[in-house]
Amino acid sequence: MDGPRRPVSAAAYWEGLYAERQDGWELGEAAPSLQARLASGRSFTPGARVAVPGCGRGHDVRLLARHGFAVTGFDFAEVAVTEARQMASREQLAAAFERREVFTLAKDYAQGFHAVWEYTCFCAIDPDRRVEYARTLHDILKPGGTLLACFYPFKEGTDGPPFPVSQPDIEAALGPFFRIVEAGPPPASPERRRGLEWLVRAERRAG
Repeated sequence: MDGPRRPVSAAAYWEGLYAERQDGWELGEAAPSLQARLASGRSFTPGARVAVPGCGRGHDVRLLARHGFAVTGFDFAEVAVTEARQMASREQLAAAFERREVFTLAKDYAQGFHAVWEYTCFCAIDPDRRVEYARTLHDILKPGGTLLACFYPFKEGTDGPPFPVSQPDIEAALGPFFRIVEAGPPPASPERRRGLEWLVRAERRAG
């Protein structure tokens, strides 16, 4: 039986994982699914303003910036944001980073982005808040905005983080706020995550 759920809604929990080098989610590079999508030219409208919630050290943010997107990464952990800024500065990239609890984004960024890239934030938050998270992503997107999301770990179970996610979970969370227009295995995954990822492209519903 699973034990008590970890306090993932507290910034101190994530700061502690970084401090103890328990950041097992770190790939050391941008997500292969995003790399492949950008290489295919099937990502976002050129020049789009893109939000990356739960960006960690900002590898995906920097990749998007290199492709000409106006991108802002958000993360709960100060150490992650600090390191992300340092790496972007070394690469002389115009990428913005903000320490932020993602559920508060709509207060300052209502309809502020054309697109969102989601990877490993959905599986890090309390599963009871997934609908709230989807609503937040809806609210920060402009009308007609795009959500591109690679969900992980795509399997049965309840323990986490990362908290497992299923296709019904995804559809239940996104359904009220997004119209899913594409879903399936991503074109590329990290070796240790192969068969455990599910790529979704969805359009923001009106309202």
